[in-house]
Amino acid sequence: MYFIGLDLAWGMRNRTGIAVASADGELEFLASAVTDEEILAAVAPFVTGPCFVGIDAPLVVVNPAGMRAAERALNRDFRPFDAGAYPAHLGLAPFRDTPRGARIAESLGLEVDPKSAAQRRAAEVYPHSAAVALFRLGRTLKYKRRKGRSVKARRSAMLQLIGLIEGLGDRTPRMRVTASAEWLRLRQTVERAARPVDLDRAEDPIDAVLCAYIALYATRWPDDMTVYGDLQTGYILTPTLPADLVPG
Repeated sequence: MYFIGLDLAWGMRNRTGIAVASADGELEFLASAVTDEEILAAVAPFVTGPCFVGIDAPLVVVNPAGMRAAERALNRDFRPFDAGAYPAHLGLAPFRDTPRGARIAESLGLEVDPKSAAQRRAAEVYPHSAAVALFRLGRTLKYKRRKGRSVKARRSAMLQLIGLIEGLGDRTPRMRVTASAEWLRLRQTVERAARPVDLDRAEDPIDAVLCAYIALYATRWPDDMTVYGDLQTGYILTPTLPADLVPG
């Protein structure tokens, strides 16, 4: 079985991070792509049999405006940790037709019901809430590009996240990334980053690795997962927020 992560760009011009882990948690593939065709071609070798694709993008959007019920519910738990989700609604251009994530899942022939035990499935996941829950973070790590956020601060936060992901090799369930040449190149890119764009290029594949781990975690520890929302109105699947974790 393969566990695949897609940090899927909402628009068609930005890059999508792609990560694939094997059944025993080895990172086997790490890349980025732009078009749907490139994404489908990249994952094609890994989706012919059992697979779980974690997609960081909405699969179901039916609300005309505002937030989906899934986002409101997740935000009640995770916003204090700076891990609230952005709203998705039909008023936004990416969701006026079938959401991109749903098109990808349909093209791959994947079941998208979060309650399904199908051998080939996909689910909407969210790396920020997952990182808070899995790594017991009091706040999300500030590695995204934002006004006033320096390259030095972003690089430091990104390297911290890289270290946490590398630590998954000693966790249960296990994911080992340090044997991947692509991962080591990615780490080197971040270590040497001097411009915002250098970090921007690394951001999507890193998030994709988290998406792949969410899929792996959900398969191995389904009772430790929470589904916010539902298939009819949209949902987000994430590791459950620890009851004793408090915002930092």
